[in-house]
Amino acid sequence: MCAIAGIIGLKTDESIRKSMLATMRRRGPDAQGTYLREDTVLLHSRLAIIDLEGGQQPMALEWAGERYVLIYNGELYNTAELRRGLISRGHTFHGHSDTEVVLHAYAQYGDRCLEKLNGIFAFAVWEENHRRLFLARDRIGVKPLFYLEHENGLLFASEMKTILTFPTVNARLDETGIAQLLLLGPGRLPGSGVFQGIHEIEPGWFAYYQNGKMTKNQYWKLRDREHRENFSDTVEQVRYLVFDAIARQMVSDVPIGTFLSGGLDSSIITAICAEQEQKEGKRLKTFSVDYLNNEKYFQASKFQPNSDSMYIGIMENAFDTEHHWTVLPPETLCDALEEATIARDLPGMADVDFSLLAFCGDIRQQVRVALSGECADEIFGGYPWYRDPEVREREGFPWAQNTQQRISLLQSTAALNAEEFIRDAYERTCRESDILPGTPALERRMKEMVNLNFRWFMQTLLDRKDRMSMYHGLEVRVPFCDYRIAEYLYGVPWEFKDYQGKEKGLLREAVKGLLPEKVLYRKKSPYPKTFDPRYTELIAGRFREMASQNAPVWEIVRKEKLMEILESTSPWPWYGQLMRNPQIMAYFLQMNFWLIHYHVEIL
Repeated sequence: MCAIAGIIGLKTDESIRKSMLATMRRRGPDAQGTYLREDTVLLHSRLAIIDLEGGQQPMALEWAGERYVLIYNGELYNTAELRRGLISRGHTFHGHSDTEVVLHAYAQYGDRCLEKLNGIFAFAVWEENHRRLFLARDRIGVKPLFYLEHENGLLFASEMKTILTFPTVNARLDETGIAQLLLLGPGRLPGSGVFQGIHEIEPGWFAYYQNGKMTKNQYWKLRDREHRENFSDTVEQVRYLVFDAIARQMVSDVPIGTFLSGGLDSSIITAICAEQEQKEGKRLKTFSVDYLNNEKYFQASKFQPNSDSMYIGIMENAFDTEHHWTVLPPETLCDALEEATIARDLPGMADVDFSLLAFCGDIRQQVRVALSGECADEIFGGYPWYRDPEVREREGFPWAQNTQQRISLLQSTAALNAEEFIRDAYERTCRESDILPGTPALERRMKEMVNLNFRWFMQTLLDRKDRMSMYHGLEVRVPFCDYRIAEYLYGVPWEFKDYQGKEKGLLREAVKGLLPEKVLYRKKSPYPKTFDPRYTELIAGRFREMASQNAPVWEIVRKEKLMEILESTSPWPWYGQLMRNPQIMAYFLQMNFWLIHYHVEIL
């Protein structure tokens, strides 16, 4: 994994290039490279995982009368198959990196190469002779790619902070950006960077930039299909896809580990990886996070029915892993508030971000690559809102059932119909869902739910995992994001997914015999948060200090309404499953710090 950036058609000097590269160092601490021709600059900062010597970038290739220059952030999981096909077409390789394969694939197939890639990626190719730039992002959106069309030129980068470093770019927040922060946050509109003018290449899309114009095209989305397999055959296919995806994503020239929560998804990954490592005479390293005094203060709830430690212990013993705990005191969480905001370039998921940032820092001391269980809930229907008929049928985003509270926070609604803003975003996503004609009502709704989660909630989680991990130069792979799993499961009927009335019942059936029974049938529990009252005290103290000041956040947030929300008890979290009052306070503390740190101009 790496960081990439580019400047097309704009004047630069060495100081600008150095400043932009400096923002990329954390994502790519091992090496940096620059391509410079006239008014075209490509920048790369590398985290070396595969072919440590031969994968240097920018990487160039002359083929069929064109010279291609590539900068690439990602990991390819079908490198060997692609390389064999390219060799049969006359290509010669000098190393074994996936970077070189992606470059040759683009030279051979053009944008159709994307249909052949199985991996997580964001990359750019400059065609020297045609003076044309190609940008692409993976199907699911695991790796980020932002851009800004600016003064008849283009800036692009893995992270927005790199674009904002360019001297003539200012951080501006317009009405739509404010609406995203308050009405949708920490989610954001697909393709939006929240900052005015900054956009994102959406998952499954590519773009060309030439002669000052950008054209964008979609090459992948979830497509419905008639599901003809019976339940038994479906179980076998799911088992094959899951096992194959995990095995493919173990490829690495450096040691790997796994996140382990004791939940179904991370335990499946850990079990398969541990068995493979044992075959090679190795012991898998596993990693878990907890909070100081959690056993004392933990409170079971509808969304978090039990803590993780017992289930982690069962997995550790069953698979003889080399287990590592990160135990975080409340002070460490609070201290990470500012750093987590910088890592994400936006206010995020509060202490869920803070803890993950600190956790990834610890993991990086042991391994450079770790596998994690994100996206299984979106694909297999594991979240509570998939299975609660009342929430499922309600209009609006199911992970944010507090629309009126959010609307009440807006300082100005003169030119914005807040309810319409939220409704349009929600309904547009539902309309975009690909559903076969004649699909029964429940099945139709479940496909809409999958697409809503895919386009919104999952993207927030993938943002979080990418930024918090790459801030420490840790590559995190997400096997359940294998597009083959997503494609297949989208067409599988809800009756199969909800087998025996259990959340992710189909997935549990597919991995029978792999996991200890207690883990296999453990009720879903989300990423853990702290219940320590000391954390609430620390955050509340910071919040009171901010509330007593003429802080920038009060330019966009109605202070008295926020205080009312914090003094009340809502049946629904602010976002997702865990953001209650301490997390709401932390979110707005992040927002205030963000406005100051990024020198945000409010329009």
